[in-house]
Amino acid sequence: MFTNKTTKKIKVGNIFIGGGSKISIQSMLNVPAENTEENVKQALELQNAGCEIIRVSVPNKESLKTIEALKNNLSVPIVADIHFDWRLAVESVYAGADKVRINPGNIGDDSNVKQVAKVCKEHSVPIRIGVNSGSLEKDILSKYGTVTPEAIVESGFYHIGLLEKFDFTDIVLSLKSSNTQKMFDAYKLASKTCPYPLHLGVTEAGTKEMGIIKSSAGIGGLLLSGIGDTIRISLTDNPIEEVIAAKHLLKGLDLRENGIKFVSCPTCGRTSIDLIKIAKEAEKLLSDVDKNITVAIMGCVVNGPGEAKDADIGIAGGKGSGVLFKKGKILYNNISEDKLLKTLVDEIKKM
Repeated sequence: MFTNKTTKKIKVGNIFIGGGSKISIQSMLNVPAENTEENVKQALELQNAGCEIIRVSVPNKESLKTIEALKNNLSVPIVADIHFDWRLAVESVYAGADKVRINPGNIGDDSNVKQVAKVCKEHSVPIRIGVNSGSLEKDILSKYGTVTPEAIVESGFYHIGLLEKFDFTDIVLSLKSSNTQKMFDAYKLASKTCPYPLHLGVTEAGTKEMGIIKSSAGIGGLLLSGIGDTIRISLTDNPIEEVIAAKHLLKGLDLRENGIKFVSCPTCGRTSIDLIKIAKEAEKLLSDVDKNITVAIMGCVVNGPGEAKDADIGIAGGKGSGVLFKKGKILYNNISEDKLLKTLVDEIKKM
């Protein structure tokens, strides 16, 4: 399993980010912050779906009660998302937040930054600096003329410096952009010298289909390069879709081992069974099976077992029937198409 040992290990509630820890999955609640009941309901759904860190907006004092309720009802860490008001950052810590997301340069003079850093340090609460390409400092934009990866990174390091000035180093850094290439380049550049864990994400990535594609390209490419410690796939959709997509991404990159990994062929003119339907049903039926195995769903009896010989178990279709194989060796022949999936599921349950 991938572990980024080059970054500082930061404790967030009951988990760690960076320094050899597993890559954690994050999402954000999207119901009105003051609606405590609905926030708790959605947060529990996210937790049950596998979300490991949950962020909530804190736009006003009234929303602080939501943090308290989340802490009383959930076991995963809660992050308070703060814009501009340093007092809400401090009060979020007192309310039980496990991490604060804030940009020190946006909360006023040094005395405000010092107070937030002091309270967070006293309560062992880390701070995520959330740089966004759409909100870079005017002097940095003027220096570079436009939003560039270098400008994004300089902004991030500027905010880090504001916290380090007060001896605060429990920092997580994000450098997000809606432009996948700029996001990718910014993180690669920052990773060369940044000692702190990196929170990966493509901001404003879009609706489910395009958002997943953009996020997979940017986040996936960085993870394969050994860059990144925690991720959020931002989608204009139910946040549970973000968690599902993140889990699939990590599993697809072999960065998560729990649960079944599927391999299936795209089908061609030789396919004589409804493989697309079978593959979708198999994925649905086996979604909750907690076995670290690779399952192959192949369309051709002639080539399927050989092409998927590394799979722990699989099926391959022929004309109205198919075979079941393990590690490329056929165990059962001439299984009727309507019994292929059941045979596969039953055999997996025995493993």
